[in-house]
Amino acid sequence: MVTDPTQTTSVIFLRAVLPVMKVLLTDDPGMQKKFSSVNTRILFTAKQNGGLPMAAWVGIDKGDFTINFDTCENPDITFAFSSLDKMNAFFSGKPVLPKISGWWRFGLLMKVISLLMGLKILMPGADPKNPEKRRLKVKMTFYMITTALSQYNKSGDPEMVKWTSRQPERIYQFSVDDSIAAYLRVKAGKSKAGRGFYKRRRPFVHMRFNGVEGAYPIIMNRIDMVDAVRKGHLAIEGSPEYAGNMGDFMMRIQELIT
Repeated sequence: MVTDPTQTTSVIFLRAVLPVMKVLLTDDPGMQKKFSSVNTRILFTAKQNGGLPMAAWVGIDKGDFTINFDTCENPDITFAFSSLDKMNAFFSGKPVLPKISGWWRFGLLMKVISLLMGLKILMPGADPKNPEKRRLKVKMTFYMITTALSQYNKSGDPEMVKWTSRQPERIYQFSVDDSIAAYLRVKAGKSKAGRGFYKRRRPFVHMRFNGVEGAYPIIMNRIDMVDAVRKGHLAIEGSPEYAGNMGDFMMRIQELIT
């Protein structure tokens, strides 16, 4: 269990932000083409005070994507950071340069950097005008935030642990349309995120967003949830109180990673 904010932020970047690279590889035509013949392993690692490095590596095999939350032998490219703070700064878009091993694979490195740059669409200031890019931002955001909520709980935030511990099995479902959906499953202090619609239990709270254009001003923090409901951007089925709690935790996560 992690309780240090710096460690929690690092866990969220590695376990919630990096995995949405998969959406870029499957939904962005440019990325699909760029990685259609690539087979590679990319390692991200950061030193911790008094402990083993925190690490994750992604495997890309002709567009297929896997992620593992440990180190790996003989990666093609390694991004190594001297501290968690520097890794967090890098992923939040600040001008921090890691030590890069495998830089001589220049063509591959440029492709990997373009994939990392694609994650910048998640940043609050990223405001694409193209409808397909907006859809990509919405989808990546919902996939990222549900996983981040689960990791925030597993990292030991006292208030979220207290909130999840007093609940029986409950499903918090988020959906934009039939192709953009994600959920958080909570049970007696444990949590697990998933993509798509949870089929085995009716949601305790279902937040239904009115299409991409309905979800967009909410994820851009242009309106709050109360105004979103009033304006028809969002319909909440289930407990408004618990939906509000979820909104509060989402705001905390956004503050951590930005």
